[in-house]
Amino acid sequence: MTFIYIRKKNKLKNLIFICALFVLSGVQAQTGTDRQLAEHYYANKEFDKAQNYFEVLYKYDPSKYNFTHLLDCYNATNSDKEAEKLIKKQWSQNKGDLDYPVILGQFYEDHDEVAKANDIYDELISDLRPVPSSIINLFNAFKGKGKNDYAFKAISRGRDLMKNNYPFHFQFAEYYGATQQPAKMIGEYLDLLDFNPSYLSSVQTMLTRQIDFGTSDSKELPILKEELLKRAQKNPSNTTYSELLIWLFVQTKEFNAALVQTQALDKRFDQKGYNVFNLGTICVQNKEYSVARKAFKYVKELGDSGPLYYRAENALLNTRFLEITSNRNYTETDIQEAISDYQTTIQRVGKNNMSLPLIVEMSHIQAFYGDDAETAIQNLTEALEIARLTDMQRAEVKMQLADIHVLHGDIWEASLYYMQVDKSFKFEPIGHEARFKNARIFYYDGEFNYAQSQLDVLKQSTSKLIANDAIQLSLLITDNYGLDSNFAAMFWFASADLLIEQHKYSEAFQLFDSIMINFPYHSLGDEILIKKSKAMQYQGKWNEALNFLEELLKYYSEDILADDAWFQKGDIYQNHLFDDEKAKECYLKILTDFKGSLFSTESRKRFRKLRGESVEEDSVERDDQL
Repeated sequence: MTFIYIRKKNKLKNLIFICALFVLSGVQAQTGTDRQLAEHYYANKEFDKAQNYFEVLYKYDPSKYNFTHLLDCYNATNSDKEAEKLIKKQWSQNKGDLDYPVILGQFYEDHDEVAKANDIYDELISDLRPVPSSIINLFNAFKGKGKNDYAFKAISRGRDLMKNNYPFHFQFAEYYGATQQPAKMIGEYLDLLDFNPSYLSSVQTMLTRQIDFGTSDSKELPILKEELLKRAQKNPSNTTYSELLIWLFVQTKEFNAALVQTQALDKRFDQKGYNVFNLGTICVQNKEYSVARKAFKYVKELGDSGPLYYRAENALLNTRFLEITSNRNYTETDIQEAISDYQTTIQRVGKNNMSLPLIVEMSHIQAFYGDDAETAIQNLTEALEIARLTDMQRAEVKMQLADIHVLHGDIWEASLYYMQVDKSFKFEPIGHEARFKNARIFYYDGEFNYAQSQLDVLKQSTSKLIANDAIQLSLLITDNYGLDSNFAAMFWFASADLLIEQHKYSEAFQLFDSIMINFPYHSLGDEILIKKSKAMQYQGKWNEALNFLEELLKYYSEDILADDAWFQKGDIYQNHLFDDEKAKECYLKILTDFKGSLFSTESRKRFRKLRGESVEEDSVERDDQL
């Protein structure tokens, strides 16, 4: 009998449990429907209907989300008593959340009961205890409602309670920043560094948010600079202010001033050149090559026993290389000094796989800027015999050799090297580059059909840069080959293109002009203008290059090269004339008027970077979200 009773009892329990599950699932289903309807009516501003559903939702779940939406509905429908009751109830159930009493105070203010509101605010401040988190929470609650005066009272009371054991510098600085008191804001940040120097990076982050370092008329910058200089001079043994001053100079791109300060610190504290070297690297990234060279030279002159001597020596040479090849602003003396410095270093360290990058860079300068292709070819040919070169190093030497052979006029010798690299690295980016450059050899020689067949394969390259180059050259051939009966215009154009690669600019321009005279209506007109612009860019004649691009956009604004012209204009303004505003205009033009352009992704990245935004390499943003 006992066994039968227990079985019946268990069946009853199971039945009750199953019924409870049905009820619970029914409630959840109903709640889901109520939420959908509540949010639908709320979004459509039908607050009277939304209110009914949010009341049900709040009953089952008095979360801040449901509370906020229900309160909005009460306010919209002038249900004042219900709103007051709701706020008080929410506060009573969440005593630790100081947002709710501030919301209640705001409610009284909105209903002309200011005295009640002030009583609540004053009581909140008087009830504060020496607990930093509570003080900061109340400060944030007041600040969130725009009550700066009470936010200030909260942290002032907190500073008294904590007796400077927790000084609330960040909160005071935030208050002074919000109330347009830059001197006091900056003072609070710097006082924080007196309190604890380890906050340096945090202070830098906050200053970046509060101060626009990109404008010359900022009222905060002179105050910050003056205060830092004053404190650094007053406390010469404290490096924090000097480090922050150097950081400030970097933000404002005063790299010479940054270098002076960094060198002074290095000498005073025997830092062995580390910070000077790092500053030199930052200068290279910002294309401030002359300052970078001073930095690396300083580190090198500390002596070959120093920990950074050899790195500084290599960096100094690489900076010279970048300065010549990127800025293209140099004299014959600059070229010869650079080559001499390379030769001195290579002679000291010997020709080996470690010094190979120096040999390649020196050969590039000799051939393309020193008018000495023969010596460059000899150096690189000898470099191929260096022991223990990797296959990739050997390929890089061959690519440089091939490029110089093109410059020197021996395009078929160049073709042999390109083919060797292509064969060895068929599926690597360097192999794709070699195949593209070899296809270009056949284009130069007038073998347009064969060049086109190679380019068709390269259009699918995983290397975006090579694929884009292949597409552009392919379109050039497709659009312009065979438009006249004797193909002369295209042959002349390809020959002139080769002359530009060989730095024979006058001869190239003569051929371009001959095309325009003999074939005045040929479709190569825009191609000629963009090639002339490129020739000027190779010579560092940036304004002349812009003139040709402007002419192209004037007469061929709707043609296929218009986006290319806008991108090249943007690049010149950004990286050579340093006019970021004009550069942004060019990139924005591509994003708005040429949305299918090959340059869209890079233009978007550059535009956002110029606006001071962080840029993810693989992010894809809509153009209307710029």
